[in-house]
Amino acid sequence: MSNPIADRLQFALETSARAAELILSYYHLGDIPVELKADQTPVTAADQGAEQLMRAEILKAFPQDGVLGEEFGETPGTSGYRWILDPVDGTKSFISGVPLFGTLVGVEHNGEPIIGLSRFPALNEVVYASKGQGAWRKIGDAEPEKARVRNTARLEDGLFTFTSVGTWDLIGKLDAFTRLCQTARLTRGWGDCYGHCLVATGRADVHVDPIMSLWDAAALLPILTEAGGLFLNWNGESTTAGGNGISTTPALRNQVLDVLHGRIEPTTRGRD
Repeated sequence: MSNPIADRLQFALETSARAAELILSYYHLGDIPVELKADQTPVTAADQGAEQLMRAEILKAFPQDGVLGEEFGETPGTSGYRWILDPVDGTKSFISGVPLFGTLVGVEHNGEPIIGLSRFPALNEVVYASKGQGAWRKIGDAEPEKARVRNTARLEDGLFTFTSVGTWDLIGKLDAFTRLCQTARLTRGWGDCYGHCLVATGRADVHVDPIMSLWDAAALLPILTEAGGLFLNWNGESTTAGGNGISTTPALRNQVLDVLHGRIEPTTRGRD
């Protein structure tokens, strides 16, 4: 008997791999033409072409499913399933030749996030999860390996990652960023979906983004949850629609929120 979640996860793996090939064909050109959208964020033919490819294949394979994408809006469905696409998360990294951009695919069923996939075309790596089936990391042609968060017990011993200092300043929360940097043992600017997936795969402890759209977050909640971690908004709620995001471990949840909101002061200064 067909399993609707397993079928969609396998399809997400396959169609995101085809999208990755298209994205890399632009990435290897070097000088990528860039346009600015109405919100002044950059977009390229790779973003648009990859989303068009995935949308077309999804609607062919699952014609009753809905699709929401960053570049081309929403196509409503009737099945209760909705695909949420961010073809190039980290476009600024992409156009700069930095390989830490990713293709995000999330699937909801009746509003519940059930599938998450983050593929990193330039790294030949994919991190994915589905409800109740765990989270997995696959590099190249190697067999998938289980993805699990770390068990760091104190933020003072942890690695905090972020995307951009400018977004913290934009929302007037640069003081919160400074507190996190002062508390964590290490701070690194490994951003966008890559930073969140570092937490899910046990390579970092906390990633915080001040501004996130639904297509940035939809894939991440299932991945972090199935890896034994948490994906939260800044109010501590497990949601993809909070407008911001925290990926962390259960042990660090309250510490991160307390430092973020200034309820406790840093106990140590970041050492690097």
